[in-house]
Amino acid sequence: MSSTTATRNAIASRFEGLLGSACVVSEPASLERYAIEGSVPGAVLLPEDAEQIASALRIAGEERWPVVPFGGGTHQHIGRVAEDADVVLSTERMNTIAAYDPGDLTIALAAGATVAQARAACAQHRQLLPIEAGAGSTIGGAMAVAATGPLQCAFGGIREFCIGVTFVTGDGLPGRGGGRVVKNVAGYDLMKLMIGSHGSLGVITSANFKLFPMPPVTATFLCEFDSAAALFRFRDSLVKSPMSPLCAEVISPAAAEYLKESEPRDPDSWSPNGALAPQTPWLLALRFAASDRVLARLRHDLASFTSQEIRAHDENRFWGAVSQLEKHVLARHPNAMFFQVSLPISESAAMIEAAEASATNFNFVAGVVGRATVGSFTVVFLPLAIDPPAVTQFAGAASDFRSRLSRAASAVVVRCPREAKHHFDIWGSTPTDIELMRKIKRALDPYSILNRGRFFVE
Repeated sequence: MSSTTATRNAIASRFEGLLGSACVVSEPASLERYAIEGSVPGAVLLPEDAEQIASALRIAGEERWPVVPFGGGTHQHIGRVAEDADVVLSTERMNTIAAYDPGDLTIALAAGATVAQARAACAQHRQLLPIEAGAGSTIGGAMAVAATGPLQCAFGGIREFCIGVTFVTGDGLPGRGGGRVVKNVAGYDLMKLMIGSHGSLGVITSANFKLFPMPPVTATFLCEFDSAAALFRFRDSLVKSPMSPLCAEVISPAAAEYLKESEPRDPDSWSPNGALAPQTPWLLALRFAASDRVLARLRHDLASFTSQEIRAHDENRFWGAVSQLEKHVLARHPNAMFFQVSLPISESAAMIEAAEASATNFNFVAGVVGRATVGSFTVVFLPLAIDPPAVTQFAGAASDFRSRLSRAASAVVVRCPREAKHHFDIWGSTPTDIELMRKIKRALDPYSILNRGRFFVE
């Protein structure tokens, strides 16, 4: 830690005088829960409202103390190795549903409310908030990383259904964008700016969303293909057809191993020489919401590709396993490297070829899941070696994979060993609009205290 014991005590004492001792955590044992990739903060703040957040950030700015916004702690591994945090600012006490109007299909949530809590409240009225994030994720955290999941195919990302946001800038000033009604076009579109900013521009304090009717009946068809190329040829015909799936999830043979209830094969059983000969096919999981009559027609149209139809409890369990893929992989391979890849859907097959080639060259096995009709994929490189790979192996594999993609694609490393992050840029190549991004950063966080060093605009 950069903070000595004396400095830690001084930080805690300063904030206790501002917020009260009940809103400041300084005991070493309690601080461990808020460690960022093994780095324990000097103090943790537990503000109860936006005004307390603003006061705390003004003090941190005056002292130039680095601050890490913290929700459920489920996405703190994303980004560069940030400067050791003097202060972690947790929104866990700001966890209320501020307003919910089922008749208007809108909901207002405090940033510390969990995604599960919000979705459960909506489900009571047969409504859906299509945010998909890991267990324990908060609304603010999901927005900060622009979390997505299989429902992105039907509803888009968070930017598409967020209608309002409030936040506090790095120098302690309140900000807002949008409102609580769907038809709100006044002012700058600050919602899209805050979503995906990784807590580097401000601390999100609340957000408003439009909701959707919950589908009364759904069914999932698991379609099998001998190759990724065949799968994407079918995908191309799907997007031109009248079919409108809720989800259209690509699942590679290697990734499918981690969706089964049985123990997945060890990647060491796969030879790194040449192409893999998988025992399981490529899958395209298509989920539809429709009447029984329409589902019958879909069943007929997809019959030649479908290996299994799943519904009810089995369907929920399947999509739960898809959403927990990262957790299942890490339980067996803590040194796995995960990419978030975005690209035009026409380049999907080429991307998978690139991933498999790069993984093979550096003794990994590539697994892929993602939205076939959107062009958003999670690619995981599973280490073949029994011993943890060298840090240069991660760097080389990431560089090789990115070099095989087009300029229209991006491949962000969202998880890898901390030590490897020092040897390559997890965000990829520097964007052409970097100077504009830096100007925005200086305007909203003039002292550069928020998540200092984690993003690429410092």
